[in-house]
Amino acid sequence: MRLILTFLVGLILSYPLIGNAQAPKRYTSAEIHHEIQKLNFLGTALYLAAHPDDENTRLIAYLSNKLKARTVYMSLTRGDGGQNLIGPELRELLGVLRTQELLAARNVDGGEQRFSRANDFGFSKHPDETFVIWDKKKVLGDVVKVIRQLKPDIIINRFDHRSPGRTHGHHTASAMLGIEAFDLTNKPDSYPEQLKTLDLWQPKRIYFNTSWWFYGSRENFEKADKSNMTQVDVGVYYPQLGRSNNEIASLASSQHRCQGFGRLLVRGAQPDYLELIKGESPQDKTNLFDGIDTSWSRISGGVEIGDILYAIEKDFQFDDPSEHIPDLLKAYALLQNVQDDYWKNVKMAHLKEIILACGGIYLEAGTKKSAAVPGENVTVNFEVLNRSTAEIQLRSISITDSSARIDEPRQLRPNEKNQMELSFFVPKDMEYSNPYWLKEQGTMGMYRVADPAMIGKPENDDTFKVNFELLIGDTEITFEKPLLFRHSKPDVGEIYEPFVILPRATASFAQDVFLFNSSEPTSIGLAIRAGANEQKGTAKLQLPQGWSSNPTSIDFNIEQAGAVQNVFFDLVPPNEESVGVIRPLLEIDGLTYSDELVEINYDHIPKQSILLPSQAKVVRMDIKKEGERIGYIVGAGDKVPESLEQIGYQVELIDVEKIEPSTLEAYDGVVLGIRAYNVVEELKYKQALLLDYVKNGGNMIVQYNTAGRWRSQFENIAPYDLSISRDRVTDENAKVTLLRPNHALVNYPNKIAEKDFEGWVQERGLYFPNEWDEAFTPLFSMSDKGEEPKEGSLLVAPYGKGNYIYTGLSFFRELPAGVPGAYKLFANMLSLKKRKDNFADDIKG
Repeated sequence: MRLILTFLVGLILSYPLIGNAQAPKRYTSAEIHHEIQKLNFLGTALYLAAHPDDENTRLIAYLSNKLKARTVYMSLTRGDGGQNLIGPELRELLGVLRTQELLAARNVDGGEQRFSRANDFGFSKHPDETFVIWDKKKVLGDVVKVIRQLKPDIIINRFDHRSPGRTHGHHTASAMLGIEAFDLTNKPDSYPEQLKTLDLWQPKRIYFNTSWWFYGSRENFEKADKSNMTQVDVGVYYPQLGRSNNEIASLASSQHRCQGFGRLLVRGAQPDYLELIKGESPQDKTNLFDGIDTSWSRISGGVEIGDILYAIEKDFQFDDPSEHIPDLLKAYALLQNVQDDYWKNVKMAHLKEIILACGGIYLEAGTKKSAAVPGENVTVNFEVLNRSTAEIQLRSISITDSSARIDEPRQLRPNEKNQMELSFFVPKDMEYSNPYWLKEQGTMGMYRVADPAMIGKPENDDTFKVNFELLIGDTEITFEKPLLFRHSKPDVGEIYEPFVILPRATASFAQDVFLFNSSEPTSIGLAIRAGANEQKGTAKLQLPQGWSSNPTSIDFNIEQAGAVQNVFFDLVPPNEESVGVIRPLLEIDGLTYSDELVEINYDHIPKQSILLPSQAKVVRMDIKKEGERIGYIVGAGDKVPESLEQIGYQVELIDVEKIEPSTLEAYDGVVLGIRAYNVVEELKYKQALLLDYVKNGGNMIVQYNTAGRWRSQFENIAPYDLSISRDRVTDENAKVTLLRPNHALVNYPNKIAEKDFEGWVQERGLYFPNEWDEAFTPLFSMSDKGEEPKEGSLLVAPYGKGNYIYTGLSFFRELPAGVPGAYKLFANMLSLKKRKDNFADDIKG
């Protein structure tokens, strides 16, 4: 459902309240005037890159608020392959979270958002590799489609198409696709199927948003030839908004919380550079839209509209914007006759929003609950308010996909609240409110989208729309608003959430992976959640061959929507090693339900409800371990602690602030979560105690950290010199060579062989050390195709009586995915200090 935030200043001024992310827009007079200025600019810019957070929010804010252009950021992916600093969401769920963070950013900087169907499969070292995994023809087609839809006058690539191999392969690929699309959008033989609903279009020019970074240093950039570049000041100050452009951009980029992009507001002049790559060179190089008519005279019939709207902009009545409603209605009537459908539709929607804002007209449709199931009756409360002296009449209210409507014309007297209620039935064949790109199983590199009309959109259309038909003066206008759920919490206040359609029942397992060290049965919990009142049925498990459950089915009866009933099956594994997947099957009135409902609910984005196939991996294998009690220091967030409990460890989360000299003594091992040194500030005060723990006989495992992004300046995160690089192995099938086959860590208590690296997902690992003290022993060698072997994936060093281990292997991905070899290897790392004799002479390799 579309993210509805207070636009720009309203959002900025109430920034601490951004958690109310679905709240209807509320405009001040200054904001209305700002919107009228944007209404009077007929120009469009498309900014193109690969991932969420690639966008230059400074330039997007500048284009939208200084130039007043319609500005759209197209991110080819949704960032599904990245990491998450604020929660456990990864892969598809991370893509949903980052999508909403992008929409939150656009609602701050004034831009819009689009996507392609490309799936962020993880780091790529070269665009050739990227295009092997992405379906290049389809992704290019998505870019062509968005250009034909938006008709941008200018396109801006974030990255350089001429430098493959110098940066993330996705980055260069996005720029290459932008250049190709620029040449294809006006050719009738290019993606001709799009031309059934779209027109050919040729952008005027395409730029590369360059900077000193692409030249290697500021000194190199100072010496570079800039004759083909346009320089703009993205630090410009907006008195009308009370913010500088860079302050707005900082707030926008700070919405990328799951990537840790929160930053201080920036003020003062700052140059940004754009290199012309293709198209007509502007005579005035300070004007990105030079040579393009961006006035109302651009369209047939626009001059008369412009005469009205330019006069409103010039003589705007800040004390009472409603005085402009009669003239706005004249412009609205003239706009109906415009033949240019693109500008007619864009400006019509914008003009209607301004009319509402000028009249202080408040239209809201709210449900009494956040979700319903197909076939259910839903009650909607309406609030209609005219906070001006304009003559306004409410003619009717109707709900899309329903025959329910209110036909009771009433005069909307100034500041008099009108409240109404209406019930309607959700159609029995109504689709669930799942993100459209997750409705079908995609591939590693591409999402599958059945409905071509959805391709490019940032998210689903509103589940239901409410049409308010008003008579303003003598002009009849229908305003469309989303159906929302409004409620309050004592510690927050008013909250708006999307209204969604869900199944009658969903189910989820307590864990993503269940490990069996023997053929003894284990109790498996299944949580069944009702989507509506009085749901009763039967739960079963779909099992892999050789597995069985007792009982084979369990009856459930849940009286209240949203309530959960837990049922338990004794799952019996086979005698031999086996890896498989189990799924729930819920039968209600002859229908079967097998999805899991996942809710993403952070205060900076609207609540998201995602339906995924419910499943858990089951692994029958003998994993040996030593030790019992493990201390875990949470970093950026991962599911490693739960995975270690599967092996049989007792895992306790350590509060870093409370670490004392005696705190760690009781642990058989201490593990630091991913990026702990990047995100946990307090570690700088406790590092000496952690190393003393190792020195006194402890076993400490540090998982990967991002190079150069220390939250605080550590002299060293290890007891010996260790330099973290950006080295990584992205091919999850890359050959792994054991460098020290006699080392304790690859022999005890589990024998590790090359086959234990089979079935890994997304990557081998990331941010490997590339330099280390001779006290460290590297255990594995691996590399991507065409590269030199890298030996820094797992390093172990004795320190005092204990062992320090640093690993860039992606255990945070492999353990939740149920990769058996990853479990065996992690158990060995935790068991290392227990082995004192057999491998003592090989402990250093």
